[in-house]
Amino acid sequence: MSRKAQVIAIYSVVIVLSVAMLIYFRGVGARAPEADLPIVSDAGRTEVETMFPIEKDIDLTNQEGEAVKLSDIKGEVTLIAEFFAVCPHCAVRNGKELVEIYKQFGSHPDFRIVCISVDPETDKVAQLKSYGDSLKADPKNWWFVRGENEEEVHDYLENTLKFFQIKKWRNPVDIASNGRYSHDMGFLLVNREFEVIGKWPLVDARSDQAVERDPGLYGKLKLEMYDRIRKELEKK
Repeated sequence: MSRKAQVIAIYSVVIVLSVAMLIYFRGVGARAPEADLPIVSDAGRTEVETMFPIEKDIDLTNQEGEAVKLSDIKGEVTLIAEFFAVCPHCAVRNGKELVEIYKQFGSHPDFRIVCISVDPETDKVAQLKSYGDSLKADPKNWWFVRGENEEEVHDYLENTLKFFQIKKWRNPVDIASNGRYSHDMGFLLVNREFEVIGKWPLVDARSDQAVERDPGLYGKLKLEMYDRIRKELEKK
């Protein structure tokens, strides 16, 4: 089996149940009622050393207006998430989770969080800075970033980082409730070698449906993710 085939197989094992649910639901990102959230099972439980290498780079701008590249995170252990500043769900669902992670690991010199906007058309530097300030993010190790071209950013997120497909809401009611986009709310963990080594759908594990099916799932996934971050930070 080729290396590419092995990578695809490993990734499929880790998130296969989440992918299956995606067929029936409109996305794992910003949604209307919580009832629309997919039922998550033990996605991510099987630990693998490396899921896939990040083979392409992308030019970005952070909340300080600085030109950066994603490859600048090499040498650090990084958590990557999608967001957009006007999303009515990101701050409540992912923001709270990320703040807890930042409090736990943010003091480590080799840890970083990168939040990539799926709506660079709207999320200019001022919006990124305001959003980061609201979460008390230090730009030194917690970036909120945008790319110049929306199509390029979406392609990178979906095909290079392997986030689920970003979908644009068409119905004005959906837009009013969810913002312009539905996007993946999972967290990717990247090691110092610029390789994705895990993905955890903590937000979906907190949904009413997931809790009803497995009340302990969220706690298990969170513990697993925290343990993996610690393990990577301990490596020299």
